[in-house]
Amino acid sequence: MDDSAEGRSRAREGRGRALSSPADRGGMVASPHAATGSRRPTMTDVAQIAGVSQSSVSLALNEMVGARISQATRVRVIEAARSIGYELPSARRASLIGVGRVSIAYLVDEISTSPHPVVNLDGARDAAWESGHLVTAHVTRSNRELEAFTIQAIKRDSSVIGIIYSTIFTRKVSPPRGLEGMPTVLLNCYAEDRRFPSVVPGEIAGAHAAACYLIGKGHRRIGFINGEPWMDASADRLKGYRQALAGAGIAFDAALVRNGDWLPLQGHRFALELIAQTPRPTAIFCANDLMAMGALEAAAQKGLRVPQDISIMGYDDQELARYTNPPLSTLVLPNYEMGRRAVELLIGIATRGARAPAATIRVDGPLVERGSVAAPGAPGRND
Repeated sequence: MDDSAEGRSRAREGRGRALSSPADRGGMVASPHAATGSRRPTMTDVAQIAGVSQSSVSLALNEMVGARISQATRVRVIEAARSIGYELPSARRASLIGVGRVSIAYLVDEISTSPHPVVNLDGARDAAWESGHLVTAHVTRSNRELEAFTIQAIKRDSSVIGIIYSTIFTRKVSPPRGLEGMPTVLLNCYAEDRRFPSVVPGEIAGAHAAACYLIGKGHRRIGFINGEPWMDASADRLKGYRQALAGAGIAFDAALVRNGDWLPLQGHRFALELIAQTPRPTAIFCANDLMAMGALEAAAQKGLRVPQDISIMGYDDQELARYTNPPLSTLVLPNYEMGRRAVELLIGIATRGARAPAATIRVDGPLVERGSVAAPGAPGRND
């Protein structure tokens, strides 16, 4: 496969490739899970066996015209899928020929101001297409009148089996009344009354895993640069950080915590403050990769080597994380997998009569080891 085409595919696919090969991810993925007979094989299992990215599997199995994938790669992917009993998308689509209700409406408040909702949509689209369904996207920009009108139009469309109701950042919502009577799954949001099932990222578990990773390397004094404190993601990532400290018998120190705004400038500013402390933190955990970029610059400004003098950990696994100096160790925000899970859940409810779980499904992302974290005082690795 052409490397540049593969890179573009990965960028579109986003961060949901929990089981992609380490070489594809630009780092080592911790604790991959192989396919087992105890659950239905997934595309991520096929990607792991074939040794390619999940986007490559999607392109190969869906027979994407114009995709620069070698025939050898296509064959390897198809053989891997068949070896574990993964049903080929073409077979699923063929079984649905003549079925009229094949559309899924994807309703989102905003999609153009952040890479995350785009990746949610990518995952939803791929999972739908594999099952013989199409996704139509509707952006409301939080306009309640537009939202209500859009839902009315969707419900008049006899081809639609259900609705994915999504938000740009994780938050509690009051689902519009118009959704009643329509199979609906909430994505990246949740309702207090649990009228609809929801799929959200496992933020507490993610931050806990990242902090435990640093602790496992021997760090005891770990700075934490969080996002805006009013956001669910920030609150949950702080909880995960604190839980990891408590589990290791490390006392929480509020002086090591800063509330940023998700942008590099604040990461730079607060990293400088943390570095100036005595004793200095041996590691800084940033709640997203952009702030971690600022922290890397702050360390360089103060003449500190990463990770020999100080380790820096990110969160999200944005595409830029593999191109920093050194490449950034980070935790995947599983947007792609969340989109897939939401669609799979909706299809089960709408077409197979599955009972809608009155619950919040939390999707965890894997940790990606690169070159920005090492034991205190240990030589770093530049990968």
